[in-house]
Amino acid sequence: MNFIIDEMKESDWEQVSLIYHEGIKTGVATFEKDVPNWDAWDEGHLKVGRLVARSDDAVLGWAALTPYSNRCIYGGVAEESIYIKQAYKGQGVGKALLTALIQQSEESGFWTLQAGIIRDNAISIALHKKCGFRIVGIRKKIGKSINGVWTDVVLMERRSTLNR
Repeated sequence: MNFIIDEMKESDWEQVSLIYHEGIKTGVATFEKDVPNWDAWDEGHLKVGRLVARSDDAVLGWAALTPYSNRCIYGGVAEESIYIKQAYKGQGVGKALLTALIQQSEESGFWTLQAGIIRDNAISIALHKKCGFRIVGIRKKIGKSINGVWTDVVLMERRSTLNR
């Protein structure tokens, strides 16, 4: 499969939001129940680390960073999110996106990326392990899935090999 990793643009939002919605419907990608509008999403995410996997004009998946905290001591820590369109899972899109996101975060001075992954999302946990993340804990019954079931979240982190 041919695709490139590219900077996310506002004009990608329609496709990005559809992929996000697809993830919400799985019940294991996020606790969110609705996709926010562009302005809300834009405000909540860092300006660096917004990537899409693109094949021609089609967005196959996306990844983005959110700040861990607004306290200056955590300025080099970000939480990452990654979503792949169902039709393109298992084709290397996720690994390419997460690898590029890691590289971009390190080039921007981040020393830790973290992820909170719903325990039943074994594919995402495996992807993160392949990209150098490790499990640091499990938060028991921290949130309810879209069908109202209390769910555990696996906490994972990756320390930069450049910015220690």
